[in-house]
Amino acid sequence: MNDAISTGILWHLVGAASAACFYAPFKKVKNWSWETMWSVGGIVSWIILPWAISAALLPNFWAYYGSFNASTLLPVFLFGAMWGIGNINYGLTMRYLGMSMGIGIAIGITLIVGTLMTPILNGKFGVLIGTPGGQMTLLGVLVALIGVAIVTRAGQLKERQMGIRAEEFNLKKGLILAVMCGIFSAGMSFAMDAAKPMHEAAAALGVDPMYVALPSYVVIMGGGALINLGFCFVRLAKVPGISLKADLSVMKPLLITNVLLSALGGLMWYFQFFFYAWGHAKIPAQYDYMSWMLHMSFYVLCGGLVGLILKEWSNAGRRPVGVLSIGCIVIIIAANIVGLGMAK
Repeated sequence: MNDAISTGILWHLVGAASAACFYAPFKKVKNWSWETMWSVGGIVSWIILPWAISAALLPNFWAYYGSFNASTLLPVFLFGAMWGIGNINYGLTMRYLGMSMGIGIAIGITLIVGTLMTPILNGKFGVLIGTPGGQMTLLGVLVALIGVAIVTRAGQLKERQMGIRAEEFNLKKGLILAVMCGIFSAGMSFAMDAAKPMHEAAAALGVDPMYVALPSYVVIMGGGALINLGFCFVRLAKVPGISLKADLSVMKPLLITNVLLSALGGLMWYFQFFFYAWGHAKIPAQYDYMSWMLHMSFYVLCGGLVGLILKEWSNAGRRPVGVLSIGCIVIIIAANIVGLGMAK
């Protein structure tokens, strides 16, 4: 495995670690509805940061985006909106299936769809299964799925041991939402593929290769923001018992604290894709769709490790922790298999 691929895998790990930790500041927010908290964090992560960083990178912000026609920008935006739908379904999946089963099914599906549909749609799947490197990367995807399944099983054992149950457990509804979440969340992978002309244009303007994907986030995350913020604002306006006005009327010190915590959560959320762009830049072009597999499998890995660090497993017993450890090791092995396949 060459140094560039190893570095790319490392940056994907850093991004996934940020994704696994981003919700921690949100847990400290008090006396706010989830909708307000999510909206504040989302405005930071989906609007302010993509626009500010792109403005800093591009020599002429408006000229860059004006150089693309609708046929280029619309698919990027719509795939971003597709990801936004998956993002909302993710929370509902947790509500009806619980964390372990919900994450396992949703992440497993989005890992498969987001990783393999891109080469299939681009007519490269035959090359993938017909070359030694491609076959090894496919093996890595399979091993990653096994690792996700093992971590999911560890979570189920933990929930059973600790008596944790989904808020409103409903297997049928939860499974439907998990499948939808898995499919729609892969929109981010599709959006990155559709945004390649934007990456190339940024490179032509002299933007460092590590950063060429970042200007496309203005459009990708704009699509996600439309869905997420629209969902939150409708609920704030229509659902009894929650309102933006009530949330903003809390005491000033708490208001400032809540805004800062929500903004920090949004910053950490954005960092996952900031470092995703760095990792993506180091992956060989013929295997760039593997970025999604690395990101999602590392997300599960880091989620388990963060849970251990925060002592969320301290009362779960030795067996769940042992199963979790095996799952994490399998995911690490999967990443190495993919790396070796890309180096062939």
